[in-house]
Amino acid sequence: MVDVSSKPVTLREAVASAVVHFPPGLLAELLAGRGPKGPVLEVARTAAMLAVKRTGELIPLCHPLSIDAIEVNFEPRDEARLEIRCRVLSTGRTGVEMEALVGASLAALTIYDMSKARSHEIEIEQVRLLEKRGGRSGEWRNPRTSER
Repeated sequence: MVDVSSKPVTLREAVASAVVHFPPGLLAELLAGRGPKGPVLEVARTAAMLAVKRTGELIPLCHPLSIDAIEVNFEPRDEARLEIRCRVLSTGRTGVEMEALVGASLAALTIYDMSKARSHEIEIEQVRLLEKRGGRSGEWRNPRTSER
C-alpha cells in the first residue's frame, strides 16, 4: 500500500456511475416494482452501501477507510437504460474514488442478479468516475461527461 501517513486529513468526495441496459419493457417492469426477487432498487442501494464500506477488503492495495456518507441514486436515461450514481464522502488522507466505483459496480451487479430471471440480455456498461474532490490534486471532473 502507498504510505499516506504524511498526507493532510481533508474532506474527500467521489462520484461514480454505472449504466445498466435492459431489453425492451424490462426496465419499466422493474421500476413498477414487479421484479422477480422483490424491490430491485432498494436492494441494489443496500448492496452499494455495503460494497463501499468493504472496498478495502475487496481490492488488495486499497486502504480501509472511515466513510462519512454514501448516497446512491437511480435515474432512468430512457426506456432501456438506468444510470446508477454512487457518491462517497470521507474525511481522511486518501481519496474515495475506488469506493464510489465499487459501490456503483455492485449496485449494477445486484440489479443484474435480481433481474436475470426475466432476461440474460441485460448489460452493464460505462462504469466510470464522474468527479472527485479533496487532497493534493483538488477537484477533477470527467471531461467526457456533461456534469456541472
